[in-house]
Amino acid sequence: MDPNPPGGSGSSTSTIDQTADVTLASSSKTPPAHTALGFRFRLYPRGHVVSLQPPRTLAMDPEPQRPKGRNRGVFSTLDVAIEYLNFAREKAIIAPAKAVFGLVCDLLPTIRDSTVHRRDYVKLGLACADVCRVLDRGLNSKHADQLNETVFEAIQQLTTTVGQIQRSVVELGERNFVSRIFLVNSDKETIAAWRSDLDRILLIFETELALHTHVAVSVIRHDVAGTREIVSEIRTIVKDQGVRNQAILALSREHSILGESPPPPPRACFGRGDLIEKIVGLVETLTPVALIGAGGIGKTSIALTVLHDDRVKRRFGENRRFIRCDQFQAAHSNFLNRLSEVIGAGVKNPENLTPLRPFLSSTGTLIILDNAESILDPQGVDAQKLYAVVEELSQISNISLCITSRITTIPSDCKRLDVPTLSMDASRSAFYRICDNDEQPDIIDTILERLDFHPLSVTLLATVAHQNNWDNTRLGREWELRQTSVLETEHKNSLAAAIELSLTSPMFRELGPDARELLGVVAFFPQGINENNLDWLFPTIADRRNIIDRFCILSLTSRSNGFITMLAPLRDHFAPRDPRTSPLLCKTKDHYFSRLRLSSDFEPDRLGFKESKWITTEDVNVEHLIDVFTSLHTDTDDIWVICADFILHLYAHKPRSTVLGPKIEGLPDGHASKRRCLLRLSLLSRSIGNHAEAKRLLIHNLELERGQRNDDGIAHTLRYLADANQMLGLYEEGIRESKEALEIYERLGDVKEQAKCWNFLGRLLLCDKQYDAAEEAGSHAIKLALEEGREYWVCGSHRLLGEIHRSKGEREKAIRHFEAALGVASSFEWYRDLFRINCSLAQLFCDEDEFGRAQAHIDQAKSHAVGDKYCLGRAADTQALIWYRQGRLEEATAKVLSALKTFERLGATSDIGRCRDILQRIELAAESSYFSCESDDGAYGTPSSTLTSIDHAPG
Repeated sequence: MDPNPPGGSGSSTSTIDQTADVTLASSSKTPPAHTALGFRFRLYPRGHVVSLQPPRTLAMDPEPQRPKGRNRGVFSTLDVAIEYLNFAREKAIIAPAKAVFGLVCDLLPTIRDSTVHRRDYVKLGLACADVCRVLDRGLNSKHADQLNETVFEAIQQLTTTVGQIQRSVVELGERNFVSRIFLVNSDKETIAAWRSDLDRILLIFETELALHTHVAVSVIRHDVAGTREIVSEIRTIVKDQGVRNQAILALSREHSILGESPPPPPRACFGRGDLIEKIVGLVETLTPVALIGAGGIGKTSIALTVLHDDRVKRRFGENRRFIRCDQFQAAHSNFLNRLSEVIGAGVKNPENLTPLRPFLSSTGTLIILDNAESILDPQGVDAQKLYAVVEELSQISNISLCITSRITTIPSDCKRLDVPTLSMDASRSAFYRICDNDEQPDIIDTILERLDFHPLSVTLLATVAHQNNWDNTRLGREWELRQTSVLETEHKNSLAAAIELSLTSPMFRELGPDARELLGVVAFFPQGINENNLDWLFPTIADRRNIIDRFCILSLTSRSNGFITMLAPLRDHFAPRDPRTSPLLCKTKDHYFSRLRLSSDFEPDRLGFKESKWITTEDVNVEHLIDVFTSLHTDTDDIWVICADFILHLYAHKPRSTVLGPKIEGLPDGHASKRRCLLRLSLLSRSIGNHAEAKRLLIHNLELERGQRNDDGIAHTLRYLADANQMLGLYEEGIRESKEALEIYERLGDVKEQAKCWNFLGRLLLCDKQYDAAEEAGSHAIKLALEEGREYWVCGSHRLLGEIHRSKGEREKAIRHFEAALGVASSFEWYRDLFRINCSLAQLFCDEDEFGRAQAHIDQAKSHAVGDKYCLGRAADTQALIWYRQGRLEEATAKVLSALKTFERLGATSDIGRCRDILQRIELAAESSYFSCESDDGAYGTPSSTLTSIDHAPG
């Protein structure tokens, strides 16, 4: 074959990537001259010559007169083609094929005999020969009976195309010489257009016939742009969609260059190692997986990290596809079009997955649908169709489907993984990667914690600081002033925009006008909303449960321990800036406050005590309400009455410190509610062991009560002040205050309060080791409590007498009184009293070296202290005492150190001192290798300074 094909430049052959051999099977009646017929051909990139090498065994007629030189080989090839095609025409058994062979056979001699643009005509003629050769290969193969109507339709198109070229060539041949000279340029353009048409036809039939006769596609590797042009031409020419898809699939497999490359991985993905490892494992096993979470939680970053994981690359190679579902309008047709583009199918406007299945099922493929909430929203356009398509994708056996979505309406086959927030360490790493400033890191840690370690918020915080060149001090100031509104970069990337995107979803809009305000109420409360309280909190919203469910589906909220809660950045964004502007929030506040007022008597033996325990789960929400509204209504008394009731609820059911303390002390001394609030705040301090703070508050309150000449208030304050002095070891001062309070109650004729005073006085006398006087006071207390029918104080008096007899060494009497107290407390389920009594019994048996019984009672005590940090601390130091007495010094040390940490957090000064005393005794015992066997008085001071003085005195 001529090294430089006619019509092409000398360098045209250098563009060839590969040579493919195709042996053409002719009919069984092929004459001897054609028995070994085989064409060796090369398909060049578009615009180059397709050349044929004639078979060496072909017998040829004497060569007619034709030009000499390098065109001689071309004309020899053309003559061979004419002879071969004439033979094929005679043998063709399918009418359309016979017509095409005839047209080409008539066209080639006309081209051969042309005198102008001979080289271009030769190129056109050889292209016609290629078309017929392909036809011959397919139609005379052993699989010809499998060819379908699509092939016949395409043959008809070939017939038309070649016929048009033939007529044009004849017309050009009839022009005179002068005309042909003047039409040189236009003729060349016309011929080039014909050549281009035939190139397309040749490619289509090479692909089509290869698919239908199970012969490998003889398409040689082209450059990317050229291949995309070919795909476009296939789409245009072949009408049957299935054939077109198969043709393009063949090209895609051969070239491995179709479809879109995925985005790059994130530069860093902190704190997600375990989750990514789990997802990679699911992807490798072709398990469909869905990453669910709120906006900005890091779903896309995780998905891209998985996409570029080395194991995933080895498993799927280049067949890793990434589709951003929020970048096209959510519709069934749009999604299918986008899927077709990304996987390289090139199918325009597919109506379903059917035409894409050949591409999807051809090889293992990872497909990530990012931000899939755009197409999976049940209220969206074509929602049912889109869900069905995604579900079908998840079921294709060779596809690994990964979905990232804010919405939980995912196919049931998908393994759901809820994406958590970051750890503190990962949040720090994410922040300092952007903003490398390590000055005052505590400021940053505080802000990160208040952001709930939300990844997008952390990134925006660091970016804002970096862009504004703020140090950590300035960033801390801006945060305190603006909270999450500071999270907007100079390029207007903001947390608000990411959050509000969820509100544009069809599902949220479908919820109606109440949804946004209800979302604001949920956001206002730090704990969120207790699902069990929806009916009494929102009685005016008929569809409240459905709306709450939709919030969870949209990842705006989540469920946690019975509460509907929200990430801190979302809370700050959605919560009303002025709660008074939210009618629903104001109604919710009224419902909370009405419930607080329902019970004001918090002695455990009174009706309503158990019902008031609801505060143990709602305390943070109520405290926040009061904190906000006391800031807005400091001039009104009602809110402070509510504040006093709330503190009493805490004292009775969930002792802890409160942020309301400074506000209470900041009230004017003449404020009507200040005395009540101060007294109850002191009780709260007493209940967590902070007796010094309790005494300070009581002294202030006593001054206010004396100034008002309020005898009842004075007596109440004196009684609790005496108790605080007892815990501080100031027994004489406490005894004096108890007696003064008792005189006032006797003067007022208040028997109930007299019983309480005798109980308090008895404890002080016990601590002062006046055992007989203490027993007499205890007996008065139990007698008055029985007369008044106050079982709670009967229980407390029995416990007091048990402590007195224990101190006097009267073991059996002590046990009898403790068991009587246990009987009363058990019938009412007074858990704090059950805790105290069991601790007292544990100490008694420890005194007697009955460590088994002591351990049994301390275990019982701990079972009644669940959730009560102070009581758990007391249980720990009592346990330490038992182990100390047993000689288990290392265990005792660890336990008392645990108790010490608890008391330090609570500010329980007396308990801190006792723990340090126990530690000192353990150290001395370890140094001397001598285990003290003295009574508990030796280790603790006096028995009443341990657990006997922890009382539940009502306000």
